[in-house]
Amino acid sequence: MAQKLDLEILALEIMPDHLHLFVNAPPTLAPHNIVARIKGVTSHHLRREFEHIARMPSLWTRSYFVSTASNVSSDTIRKYIEMQKKRG
Repeated sequence: MAQKLDLEILALEIMPDHLHLFVNAPPTLAPHNIVARIKGVTSHHLRREFEHIARMPSLWTRSYFVSTASNVSSDTIRKYIEMQKKRG
């Protein structure tokens, strides 16, 4: 999906109940559309692979947090995401 949307995944950390995803995206894509597409595709694939979640009414919640990197360096964000696995 990242390739299809022309996203560059800069960092990814999967936690037990959420994930951190740092992407570089074209300015023509709205953040809520990126999140919706990723949640939709991952839900579809995970439900096909794992039978026990196929019957769940919803895999993802509707909530998410989005922020721009603005004045923070990419390295700072990558380090923050990397530190999350040590906290989990």
